[in-house]
Amino acid sequence: MRIKSQADFYSGVMFMAAGGAFAIGATSYNIGDGARMGPGYFPLMLGILLAILGAAVLFQSLVVETVDGDPIGKWAWKPLFFVLAANLAFGVLLGGLPSIGVPAMGMILAIYALTIISSLAGEHFNLKDVLILATILAAGSYVAFIWALKLQIQVWPTFVAG
Repeated sequence: MRIKSQADFYSGVMFMAAGGAFAIGATSYNIGDGARMGPGYFPLMLGILLAILGAAVLFQSLVVETVDGDPIGKWAWKPLFFVLAANLAFGVLLGGLPSIGVPAMGMILAIYALTIISSLAGEHFNLKDVLILATILAAGSYVAFIWALKLQIQVWPTFVAG
């Protein structure tokens, strides 16, 4: 059988692998049943649904001819690097790394770093627009997580907040 859309084929394989991994991982928890769901019930069902979705996408890639069925191009290393680096920086700045003596810098600085680093993944970088976006995200996150949900997240670095 010939692959008619490589993007859909590999997307289906990825969905099936991720769904299968979640479903298998969920079996180590108590599953329960529909009336008394255990902690493994939701990830098991979500994994199964994701695997079914992946199978449908994979089947479609083998049967339906698509306009964008060209071979997949080379890996986009620059966006991959900057998106992963942004998430790593966010985690380190939000929680710190006590094992090597890096203190937590708080949610606001972590969001600014996340936004600036991840925006470097694109083809165009405009610092003014990125800072406006980071300010909106930081303010929205403060309102949602600190003010509305009252979560105990460090907002500012210790040397600023005391």
